[in-house]
Amino acid sequence: MNIKLILLSIIFCFGFQLSFGQSINETPEVQSIMDRYTASNRMKTTIKGWSIQLLATTDRRKMEQTKDEFTQKYPMIFVDWEHSAPYYKLHVGVYQSKLEALRQLHQFKADFPGAFPRIENHIRKATLVGL
Repeated sequence: MNIKLILLSIIFCFGFQLSFGQSINETPEVQSIMDRYTASNRMKTTIKGWSIQLLATTDRRKMEQTKDEFTQKYPMIFVDWEHSAPYYKLHVGVYQSKLEALRQLHQFKADFPGAFPRIENHIRKATLVGL
């Protein structure tokens, strides 16, 4: 048993030693494409992600009241609203994946039973500083 373990660890270490000595040489065309791709991504100010919609109502005061209630219970979570006539939509949180949003949604459902996850196509990168 000990001999197998020793041989396995030697093979494992030898494999790591081989992988560190490798280098990648790319053609100038590939380097040019990668540089353009990197520059393009740096210029983007928004990304896709997920948030949780707490409320959609035609009553702005109700939306503001719900926003204040949420902010008191969860002061560290990003809150935003939008007006898509005739509705005021209150959404909270910024998540990179649907799974993260669903995990947080479970916590909010007790206080906000109508909450649901929604995809966000234009999340400002500045909002994601905490991620």
